[in-house]
Amino acid sequence: MTKASKAWVGFVAPFSLAIALVATWWGFTAYSGVPKFLLPEPRDVILRFFAEVFDAHYWGYLGQTLAEAMGGCVVGALVALPLAALIHRSKWVCAAVNPFLGATQAIPAIALAPLLVLWVGYDMRGVVILCALMVFFPILVSTVLGLRHVSRDVVEAAHIDGASSLRLLVEIEAPLALPSALAGLRNGFTLSITGAVVGEMVMGGHGLGTLLTVQRDAVDTSGMFATIALLCVVAATIYSLIHLVERRSRLVQTS
Repeated sequence: MTKASKAWVGFVAPFSLAIALVATWWGFTAYSGVPKFLLPEPRDVILRFFAEVFDAHYWGYLGQTLAEAMGGCVVGALVALPLAALIHRSKWVCAAVNPFLGATQAIPAIALAPLLVLWVGYDMRGVVILCALMVFFPILVSTVLGLRHVSRDVVEAAHIDGASSLRLLVEIEAPLALPSALAGLRNGFTLSITGAVVGEMVMGGHGLGTLLTVQRDAVDTSGMFATIALLCVVAATIYSLIHLVERRSRLVQTS
């Protein structure tokens, strides 16, 4: 398959699936008799979606949620990346940390939010910490796997040339593991948006999670669908951008 045909399939396939899903949704709402407050029609949601997009008031909500999600990504990466290097280099650190990493994933984010309220209060810090906790694991695991899959021949050749352990990590292993780290960040960012919304629902704030809470209390189902759709569009856009950077970094390595 040529590059052009791959790009064409990459565009047509998700677009066709979206059309099929919306058509199924419309058919169900049109002929099932389900009340609109339980499941609104696609037309109502689409109109509400564009009303939100062109209303500057909603951009303030979106900006707050994105700021919390990106802040969480930065904090999570600042902790996960050095720890990944330690796990990769030290058998003792790897043996000590591994059992706890699996245990942390068994704790749902919604269970951590009330604790963060007690520890840091009802403000943006708690939401950012919650996002960081959700981003931390995928970045750590992907980066460790990337470091472990660096070619041993390259590492041994650098050792022969007299490269120090730190120089080897910074100049050779880290650049080669960059695509894997970006893959972890790509997957983690979507979780970070989830963490921001959940955190706002529990801890309060001025983002889309708070807006969803207001819409829920008002039984504004169309508004909730539109807000969720806006979150999906933003998350998918950033996901695709990070994926593009990841693919280019892989191409640079293979060229």
